Amino acid sequence: MRTTPETQASPAPADPRPLVVHAVRHGESAGNVAARDADRRGLDRLELDHRDADTPLSPLGAEQAAALGVALRDLDPDERPVAVWSSPYVRARQTARLALERAGLDLPVRTDDRLRDRELGVLDRLTRRGVERLHPDEAAARRHLGKLYHRPAGGESWLDVALRLRSWVTDVRDEEGPLLVVTHDAVVVLLRYVLERLDEEGVMELVREHGVRNASLTTLVRRGGVWSAERFDDVAHLRDVGAPVTEHAGEVR
Repeated sequence: MRTTPETQASPAPADPRPLVVHAVRHGESAGNVAARDADRRGLDRLELDHRDADTPLSPLGAEQAAALGVALRDLDPDERPVAVWSSPYVRARQTARLALERAGLDLPVRTDDRLRDRELGVLDRLTRRGVERLHPDEAAARRHLGKLYHRPAGGESWLDVALRLRSWVTDVRDEEGPLLVVTHDAVVVLLRYVLERLDEEGVMELVREHGVRNASLTTLVRRGGVWSAERFDDVAHLRDVGAPVTEHAGEVR
């Protein structure tokens, strides 16, 4: 068949950098602890005195962040991060700083709002029980639309987060060397969604299998223009130094 300018295949784009992205969920936070306590007590709301963006690490979260630093220090030289990006939220920035100190890596931490946690709008600080009791219409909409598409009033859907991540990925595509990205559980999953070009079924299957644990390490590598996960939710570095592994469900369950 004769080809026309319209039917000719476009040349494959050159492989953008970076070739390696290490994505990390922050260590256990005071918010994680408050959420667990609220669930145990059957509360509708988390008992927190500060906004989500200002939530710090718990003492255990600081220990986990230091253990992450050991893992970064022990990476092969060609995998070791040469640039660091972080969510602007306090718990992520603290995790990055403590991990870099333990790793002996003197790298600046650049923050970007596009790496922040999902905005929950009217559901902010509510437990699952609280959502069902105080916003039953939102709970019904979430069940009907699914995690990827449901956008709570005043908040974001997972696709909204994916859209800002696509923008961030485009901006850092020419960075040299492996990147370390310190962020939140839903963002780690959605980085896989964006980079690996997963569909709704693929990303939902991913989160059904397990969540993203605190201070876990996910490594995404691009070869021949195709991204794949070499590690996902890896917490071996925590176990190696005897740091407790915490499985706060967060956003991905």
